[in-house]
Amino acid sequence: MKRKPKVGIAFGGGAARGMSHIGVIKAFEQYGIKFDYVCGTSVGSIMGAAYASGMSFDEIYNLAKSVKVKDIRTSKIAFMTSKTDGIQKLLIDAFGDINIEDLKTPFSAIAVDLKSTNQVCISHGNLAKAVAGSCCVPGFFHPVEFDDRLLADGGLQNTIPANIPRYFDCDYVVAVDCNSTRTYGTDSKKVLDVLGCTIRVLMKSNAVKGYECADVMIGTDNRRFKPTQLEGLDEMVEEGYKNAIDAMPQIVKLFEGKAKKKKFKQIDKEEIEFI
Repeated sequence: MKRKPKVGIAFGGGAARGMSHIGVIKAFEQYGIKFDYVCGTSVGSIMGAAYASGMSFDEIYNLAKSVKVKDIRTSKIAFMTSKTDGIQKLLIDAFGDINIEDLKTPFSAIAVDLKSTNQVCISHGNLAKAVAGSCCVPGFFHPVEFDDRLLADGGLQNTIPANIPRYFDCDYVVAVDCNSTRTYGTDSKKVLDVLGCTIRVLMKSNAVKGYECADVMIGTDNRRFKPTQLEGLDEMVEEGYKNAIDAMPQIVKLFEGKAKKKKFKQIDKEEIEFI
């Protein structure tokens, strides 16, 4: 008897633009799509954890609608970094004070250890701390202590972690890029404009790995939304939903085992810490 393909999903980072992941989840729910493994970077780790917990689209949407910036960024002083207590409280209120291995679907949060500078794939331990570490954007949040590691945003090394499901024996990988228009140029010579463009170029090179490793990429155009503000939730949800529906014929082929498998070369595991 032919073995059913194992399909993983990787939710990418993108700060507030990650609200479009909710629309993608809506499309999965409508089509009865259930992934065998889930991972996420930064905001993608929040959405991935919600999806892996078994929350419905309506539950995730209502949770997102209730969140305010002050719930996440607790520092009241401008330009001062915040602790991740707010993020962790939101997660505990939503999922309980549980470990990752207690989720309904196998899940990993992707972060970077500032001590070793290695990428960290966290599949065990406290869910709230792991996800908060994955979301810990340098300059906005204090690093999160996790065992003997000092965690920062996984987007520093792997903003769309489509390679990670391969290490968990997935035959196919669907990835979601909630910031597909991250790179645009400038004709300005002003320092801030040049610096901003330079950062976008670096972000693009980081995201390329995700596109190379994904069998199907769902890319959403969220450029019109600010990454640091939560306005435009419904529009972002609709954007994600629309793009997921467009990709659904390809995704269904993966679950039917009718798609050609991508060749994947695993990198040296010394560059990724699996915990």
